[in-house]
Amino acid sequence: MKILLADDDATSQWLTQGLLRKWDYEVALANNGVEALGILKAPGGPRLALVDWMMPEMDGPTVCRELRKNPPGAYVYLVLLTSKGGKQNVIEGLESGADDYLTKPVYAGELRARLRVGIRVLELEDNLVSAREAMSFKASHDALTGLWNRGAIIELAQRELQRVEREHGPLGLVLMDVDHFKKVNDTLGHLAGDEVLREVANRMSRAVRSYDLVGRYGGEEFLILLPGCAGDAAQERGEHIRGEIASAPIQTSAGPVTVTLSGGTVATSGPMLIGTDALLQAADEALYRAKEGGRNRVEAACTGSQTVFTGNRS
Repeated sequence: MKILLADDDATSQWLTQGLLRKWDYEVALANNGVEALGILKAPGGPRLALVDWMMPEMDGPTVCRELRKNPPGAYVYLVLLTSKGGKQNVIEGLESGADDYLTKPVYAGELRARLRVGIRVLELEDNLVSAREAMSFKASHDALTGLWNRGAIIELAQRELQRVEREHGPLGLVLMDVDHFKKVNDTLGHLAGDEVLREVANRMSRAVRSYDLVGRYGGEEFLILLPGCAGDAAQERGEHIRGEIASAPIQTSAGPVTVTLSGGTVATSGPMLIGTDALLQAADEALYRAKEGGRNRVEAACTGSQTVFTGNRS
């Protein structure tokens, strides 16, 4: 593990550095407080630090306060080193943001034990962050496909519409449904149905741009948000996605399955007076027309002439 040793006393630094390297720490050295703070704030900087109280340019407590005021990201465990041993000094050091306090001359066994405590605290912090991130992911993503779930994709649509209203740019929306999905479940079983949905989600994710948003809207329905896409562009993106799904059979545990999608597209631009519900309803109506028109096609929700793409057009 990487550790910062900040100490302007050459002899003390040399002795402590020898111990740390003996214990297999990767040591970064600083000779003053400003240098120490810069090392701790740098990307990939040490997350464990021994900081001397008395240093040129910036003392140890100030280093602690500055780091806590503007943390680099991941938590840094700070141990102050000083010859001051009074209770008031200990209180002052800990209130500056230090996690622990060691009085010089430092006993090697105590130093090693305190550093192990610091590592346990950092491991606990990392585990808590990982658990929080995992909980956040589960709350916003569909368990089967890994896509945004219904609540999250609708919330993202609302945010995108707010951005459209501010910036007056276009937003495309595509609602897609797996054709005859009930037949897949009824004839091949729900396990094969789940495999189909997962692969549809994978192909969709590969077919969209890096900044497009794909969510599982319901059972076999998917919602794709296309920032910057006006009507024709949204229609073309919907057709591209449809083609990617139909390009090859999906391999399942029950055998290969030919899968097609029907879709409805809608686009809007700001300043806008139409809300999320109205856009979704328009896309749903276009999807219904695609189903009625023979499936494996994408139809646009728009006034006047409509552009329709089908899976078997020349």
